[in-house]
Amino acid sequence: MADTEYEAESTVPDPWSLPLETFDVSKAEIFQNNRQGEYFRRLRKEAPVHYCPESSVGAYWSVTKYHDIIAVDSNHKAFSSEPSIVIGDPSDNFQPPMFIAMDPPLHDIQRKVAQPAVAPTQLSELEDLIRQRVCAILDSLPVGEEFNWVDKVSIELTTQMLATLFDFPFEDRHLLPFWSDVATTSDAVGIVGTDMEWRMKHLNECVAYFTQLWRERAAQPRKFDFISLLAHGEDTKDMADNPIELLGNLMLLIVGGNDTTRNSISGGVYFLNQFPEEYDKLRADPALVPNMVSEIIRYQTPLAHMRRIATEDTELGGQTIRKGDKVVMWYASGNRDEEVIPDADAFRIDRENARRHLSFGFGIHRCMGNRVAEMQLRILWEEILNRFDRIEVTGEPTRVLSNFVLGYEQLPVILHPKRTN
Repeated sequence: MADTEYEAESTVPDPWSLPLETFDVSKAEIFQNNRQGEYFRRLRKEAPVHYCPESSVGAYWSVTKYHDIIAVDSNHKAFSSEPSIVIGDPSDNFQPPMFIAMDPPLHDIQRKVAQPAVAPTQLSELEDLIRQRVCAILDSLPVGEEFNWVDKVSIELTTQMLATLFDFPFEDRHLLPFWSDVATTSDAVGIVGTDMEWRMKHLNECVAYFTQLWRERAAQPRKFDFISLLAHGEDTKDMADNPIELLGNLMLLIVGGNDTTRNSISGGVYFLNQFPEEYDKLRADPALVPNMVSEIIRYQTPLAHMRRIATEDTELGGQTIRKGDKVVMWYASGNRDEEVIPDADAFRIDRENARRHLSFGFGIHRCMGNRVAEMQLRILWEEILNRFDRIEVTGEPTRVLSNFVLGYEQLPVILHPKRTN
């Protein structure tokens, strides 16, 4: 494993040695090896709005500064979300419609139908259930022996939460993270050589399963799970008759509910081990948990980017962006913009204005489930502190290959029980 990791890392060149005119930060290997920080640092310093003329995902503009990202994200008239929000276009041209990749008014109509599943009134009802599940997961973990935190905690907790939000058969819940991984495995996010036939096979299985659930929910009184809300929504009730549109919105809701929380759960454990003084601070003052949750989400930035298409010629950061150009907002860079976030490369659980991060996006496309994600992380860390003195990371994490999802496949840990007096 060590030799493989070394070889992979050695294929990622020093960004300061590369010619700026052909600089390409879209290569998934950069993110898999956690080398994106220096790449974005150079762009923020030398070319905050940068044009890459040629790459595996085509030509694109990189927007890397905090305020420039907000300017793009909040101007859906000049920067369209259609037809996709990831940097590349799939080689098979399969781009199912989803409301995050739509502009108003259709975006607003479909989002409004699904929103009640994660509304504040629902969160209070979800909190007790989440705490029960968190406690059951934590109480089942082996203490004093090494295990993979990603599998036993991060994936399991988010999977259970997804099953609740969809009212999905609990015994089949393992299908949800699997479909999420399938949906985000594509050459459009820099994973060259993706077997698109295999991908389509499993996505078709996903839509077939959910179509059956849809028909059942449509025949029952409306409830507050995603499928029931969409099946009863006046503007979305016929979506199951268009399997491609149904699949697109399923992919959005599954990935949105899975990746942000799942990878922040793993990231938080890793960061506290990287910055042990912050772990000491947390143990001394558990009231810092809510603020720490925001700092974890900033520092992790679970989704590295969103893309837009310019609908008109426009100026940004002294550069002229032409109509039809691809514009990529690198949230992973904006969250480390030193001009807005002091000492941005440090993980500080008591950071002021920690919720000012860009990880949930900005404007009309701001993450719909952000409060659910924050609540899961808050409850998890409250219960971790009740049980364990420390979660010790025993080796470097294995990260996923993607320029979109900043995620983990493995994070080896050992739990140390809370000391009793």
